[in-house]
Amino acid sequence: MTQATTITVLDHLVVVNLDIHIWTARKKLVPLDLGGAELPPEDLASLGSKRICNPEDLRTFGTLKARAVNMLERNGIRFLSGWAVPETRMDAIGIELAAIRDEFNASKETFLQRYEQSVQDWIAKHPQWGNIIANSIVSEEYVRSRMDFRWQMFKVQSPDTAAGALKDDLQHDVDTLGTTLFDEVAKAAGEAWHRCYAGKTEITRKALSPLKSIYDKLMGLTFVEPRVAPVAELLDTAFRSIPKRGAIQGSILIMLQGLVSLLQNPQALLEHGQMILEGRKNPRKVLESLFLAECAVQAEAESAAESAETEQEEPLFDNAALPPVIESCGLW
Repeated sequence: MTQATTITVLDHLVVVNLDIHIWTARKKLVPLDLGGAELPPEDLASLGSKRICNPEDLRTFGTLKARAVNMLERNGIRFLSGWAVPETRMDAIGIELAAIRDEFNASKETFLQRYEQSVQDWIAKHPQWGNIIANSIVSEEYVRSRMDFRWQMFKVQSPDTAAGALKDDLQHDVDTLGTTLFDEVAKAAGEAWHRCYAGKTEITRKALSPLKSIYDKLMGLTFVEPRVAPVAELLDTAFRSIPKRGAIQGSILIMLQGLVSLLQNPQALLEHGQMILEGRKNPRKVLESLFLAECAVQAEAESAAESAETEQEEPLFDNAALPPVIESCGLW
């Protein structure tokens, strides 16, 4: 990728950096907490930590952070300190982050209002260790200072006067955006495969949701790599071949299973994208080949399962190979 191309790519991207802090309610254990018990020297081992309130009371903050990360994963690519997202989606992403932040702050105020009670409930649950917990309590203001939800959006630009080595580092990061994108698609497809497609003979339309998320992500980032658009077109062609309503089964499901298998393989995905880009294959022909390949895979798996079942049913010994039974004639 040339420097001019790098600049063009950066012109279409905004980097979003999440700056989320969650209080863990943990404090370091100290020897005094253990009643002066003899401990190994610090260069050999160190004490762990103690919780001063119920971690369940803080679970919602981790959930909200995961929602923000998941939203950025659906829209962007890991880049520098955060996610590179299409500039065209910047406003929508900002609105969604603001909604999550507001929920985070509301949950924070609710937690702080009952913080002291939460600590007392935790002590009541662990009365034997009440002194250890009580000696580690921190103020409500301290807890407030340790919980925050913020983000920054910024553009990246290579200075014209930068030294060659500095430009090369940024060039490399931009050059690998396409590879990173296909790796992230493969990860999402792998999760979709295990959750929705593996071993299924029928799926609901809900199973299409992860594929549509992959498609939306690719469509927003077609400018980072020439082979992204052909892969997005492949997904679009698959969607248009699916009936508008009803369960998905038979040849359509097998085709989708083949497509998800392809999406899990970044290198094969790049190769198919290149063939479509060069006109050596069209999306429909690719889907047909994926259908046939998946049929072969499933047939082989079924044959192997049948062979294993047959082997289990066979007797341990072949009757023809057993020695003949000799009558005792009253001798034994």
